Amino acid sequence: MKFSELVKLLEKSGFHIIKEKGSIRYYGKTGWNKLVRVDFHGSKEVPKGTCYAILKSAGIRVQKS
Repeated sequence: MKFSELVKLLEKSGFHIIKEKGSIRYYGKTGWNKLVRVDFHGSKEVPKGTCYAILKSAGIRVQKS
């Protein structure tokens, strides 16, 4: 998964950018009390462990293949 695809998945789940500093973006949504940190790198591939950690902190369940 690319970083841009990961961000689209977060936005589809209701998250939006709360703050941004350089390439680090923090996403949040109403009813979710934690911020989700994404070190955005555009079209680069997200390392698997990083991807799962970001999705877990956002409360999004993805089946591992």
